[in-house]
Amino acid sequence: MTNTTPLKQNYYELYRRSTVGEALTDTLDELLQNQYINQNVYTKILTQFDKSINEALSTGVKSKAVIKGKLHTYRFCDSVWTFIIDNAEFKSDSETTRVDRVKIVACDAHVTETPPPK
Repeated sequence: MTNTTPLKQNYYELYRRSTVGEALTDTLDELLQNQYINQNVYTKILTQFDKSINEALSTGVKSKAVIKGKLHTYRFCDSVWTFIIDNAEFKSDSETTRVDRVKIVACDAHVTETPPPK
C-alpha cells in the first residue's frame, strides 16, 4: 500500500528578517495582540510568506552581480554559508554600489522535504 499524502516542504525563514518580513511580523504581532487574529492564523500567514518569498526569488530574479571586497569572516554550518565582507563593491549591469561591511547569508537552493508524521 502506497502513501499518497503529499510531502510537507520546509522553507527558509531567513527573509522574515528583511524589511518587508519585519513589517509583516510587526503588523501580525499587533493584530495578534489586539486579538484580531489568533496564533494559528499568525503562523499560517508567516508560513505562506516564507513559501512565497522563497519561490519568487528562485524563479523571478534573473539579475547577476559581481561582489568584490576583503573577506573578513566566513563560516559554513547546517548547509548555510555566511560571509562578512569589508569594503564591498557590488557591480551589476547598470550600477556600482559600495558599502563598508556586508553580511551575505547563502542557503541551499534545494528545499528539503519532510515526510508527514506517522
